[in-house]
Amino acid sequence: MTKDSRDAAVAMDAEQFRTLGHRLIDQLADCLEALPRRPVTRDETPSSIRDALDLNAPLPETGSEPGPLLEQVTRLLFDHSLFNAHPRFFGYITAPPAPIGILGDLIASALNPNVGAWALSPAATEIEAQTIRWIASFIGYTPDCGGLLVSGGNMANIVCFMAARAAKAGWNVRERGVAGDGRRLRVYGSTETHTWLQKAADLSGIGTDAIRWIPTDADLRMDPAALRRQIEGDTAAGDVPCLVVGTAGSVSTGAVDPLPAIAEICRDLGAWFHVDGAYGGFAAAVAEAPGDLRALAAADSVAVDPHKWLYAPLEAGAVLVRDAEALRAAFSYHPPYYHFKERLTNYVDYGPQNSRGFRALKVWLALKQAGAAGYRQAIADDIRLSRAMAEAVAAHADLELFTQALSITTFRYVPADLRAMRGDATVQRYLDAVNRELLDRLQRGGDVFVSNAVIDGRYALRACIVNFHTTRADVEAVPGIVARAGRAVDTDLRASLSEPV
Repeated sequence: MTKDSRDAAVAMDAEQFRTLGHRLIDQLADCLEALPRRPVTRDETPSSIRDALDLNAPLPETGSEPGPLLEQVTRLLFDHSLFNAHPRFFGYITAPPAPIGILGDLIASALNPNVGAWALSPAATEIEAQTIRWIASFIGYTPDCGGLLVSGGNMANIVCFMAARAAKAGWNVRERGVAGDGRRLRVYGSTETHTWLQKAADLSGIGTDAIRWIPTDADLRMDPAALRRQIEGDTAAGDVPCLVVGTAGSVSTGAVDPLPAIAEICRDLGAWFHVDGAYGGFAAAVAEAPGDLRALAAADSVAVDPHKWLYAPLEAGAVLVRDAEALRAAFSYHPPYYHFKERLTNYVDYGPQNSRGFRALKVWLALKQAGAAGYRQAIADDIRLSRAMAEAVAAHADLELFTQALSITTFRYVPADLRAMRGDATVQRYLDAVNRELLDRLQRGGDVFVSNAVIDGRYALRACIVNFHTTRADVEAVPGIVARAGRAVDTDLRASLSEPV
């Protein structure tokens, strides 16, 4: 190192960065273009992946040339990964990354602002604020709400939970804790609510025993009458009804709770109305979606995931809170800041993170590229494709359709000779075993990737479409792939049984 220069091992000059960047973009474009011709994933063991990527090696003492390193690692990752960008990936509610979002992440990494304080990230902070307003407007929520971007649905819901806890406790819960005046805080969700609720109850200190699990109807939607009775009973017992979770698209089946009825109960009884719209919230903008979604506009807070139905690269969850000051009341330890007589947004005061990356850019760019109309079209297409899959499943002799809601279809394989005996307990157990093994083979096979759900006690296969690469040909291929694999599983299992089914 001289007075005027420094030789750092991680540094690159502009020409080297430019050359390597061009090569990398070309390689990534080729890999992404080839995805539909590749398996969704490969049947590999953890040890085989460690061997392929040399992941048992010690930290090298000396470094490597960046060009060959980038080329090799890109190739290895594409050879040994599961691809949620594959048109036949239907496993979880994880979308393919929009190309402009990929490029947006590159820009964000180059800038590398800390979006915790306005002074450290003036442009990034203002872009995040506009992104929140645009998301709110798109789903019919008040655009002057407060909010911020977080890692995903769990964190978005937990941030809203903490805002509700501070707002509804009736005492200074941040100073005195959840047992501050001896009354028990209560939160409410249906038995189909995602497990983030247990995490939030645990992390917030109220404990998972504080959760009241409300039963569902035949369509797996919360029973509003049962909710009202439970809140009234808890109030009479001296407890504090804090928050009610309405689910806008359950993870298992895509069921949407009766949000208008839940909103009315919360207004009547003084509870915070929160909508978990991590999956289905964006469908509120689409005419084909259930009308109950429009009632999320009445919520005190909403969680949505841009890395689901806005196709943003991970990570991107969004917190929307009707009263922005409720977020400050839950997280801030500073007075509001002003600059040139304008109030500044310091996101450190609106959520749990101090150091925050520039998550908003990839979402903001995609919103500008597609526009509201482009996203409405893409979401509606996903819903229509899911309905087409359900129709194809229902028409197949070896498959039984269970549910279809939003863009989730659930079904199972049923051998032809057992269809008439599905109600028998022994047959039911056998069908569960067949479909468990079938799921494992499908996930390892690479032709199609689905997950599972339990519907009315029955083990089901579950296909969710939040994928702008998926076509009608892809969804119509699913029944044949599943049935062929199902017949092989059935043959193998029967051969292994000591007694016939």
